[in-house]
Amino acid sequence: MEGTVFTPCLEGMKHVRSEQGEMLTKPFLDLCKTLFPVLDRFGVAMTIVKADIRGNISRLEKNYLSDPDKYKYLYTIVQGEIESETAKGSSSCTNGLLWLTRAMDFSVEVCRNLLAHPDWSMSQACGESYQKTLKKWHGWLASSTSSMGLKLAPDRKKFMEVTAGSGDIYADMEKFCSGFGPFLQENHKFLASVGMDDMEAS
Repeated sequence: MEGTVFTPCLEGMKHVRSEQGEMLTKPFLDLCKTLFPVLDRFGVAMTIVKADIRGNISRLEKNYLSDPDKYKYLYTIVQGEIESETAKGSSSCTNGLLWLTRAMDFSVEVCRNLLAHPDWSMSQACGESYQKTLKKWHGWLASSTSSMGLKLAPDRKKFMEVTAGSGDIYADMEKFCSGFGPFLQENHKFLASVGMDDMEAS
């Protein structure tokens, strides 16, 4: 593997904003897709998270492809649903963007924990990240299922070895956290501005 498993993600970050600084739909969704190889290295521990991410990307992508010019910018999708009063529906793209952003928050937090706590096991890093990012939004069933799944996280040392490839995994993980985090904060800020950042699992 050329570079680390994060290399495609770091490259994708360069294309997410327009020259005017606006979030572009397709590059953002493509960026989220570059995390699948990272999540794959977690094995069964990330099965639920991966399925959720895949479903939300697919929902947003379908909307984007229906009119790529109209939905070139990510937030126009949400604005359209707010105008048509469909944003709060469980199958809305607004809901999809919110949960996609939350799942990415979780992924970033796992990496932050691995960097900050070299003594933590992978399951502890995942568990603490889940508590901080997703747990408060999940109902009891989703929370129980997710918590059980995260206990199946792989051995930390092995994970670091398989993700490192020919690059510096710690340096790339740091760049991933510092680069991806601001996109997610911007999504939350926008969703909060339209009253859509605090929806819970239906």
